Amino acid sequence: MLKGINAYKKGNLKQDIAHADPHKLTLMLMQGALERMAYAKGGMERKDYAFKAEHISRATAIIVTLRDTLDMEAGGEVSTNLFNLYDYMVQRLVDASVQNSLKIMDEVINLLLPIKTAWSQIPESAKLEAYEMRRQKQQAAV
Repeated sequence: MLKGINAYKKGNLKQDIAHADPHKLTLMLMQGALERMAYAKGGMERKDYAFKAEHISRATAIIVTLRDTLDMEAGGEVSTNLFNLYDYMVQRLVDASVQNSLKIMDEVINLLLPIKTAWSQIPESAKLEAYEMRRQKQQAAV
């Protein structure tokens, strides 16, 4: 039964990704990172170190993706600050894994959560304006 539920969830996730705009994809990535960190904390608490390592690795990969997809040219100082913050989060996840530290995991969660919250509150008009500017920039480059 659980296998069927997981397959259904994966199918829904693939469908959500296929229909998501870049803003929603970023939100999904942030949510995925937060979920993986919560799972890793559970692994630490149960002393299930393989489970912990798997989920810290996944959270790290997501944060690296968030960092590496920043538009440094268009984002200016905000992108530079986010890049540095994501870099710091990756290092702290390594520290949390090595030290089996729930406190460090909470630190990283508490760094990412306000970013996700702010990202989710971006008005629709601002998203549309950003997509249009990006589309025009891409057309000009062709």
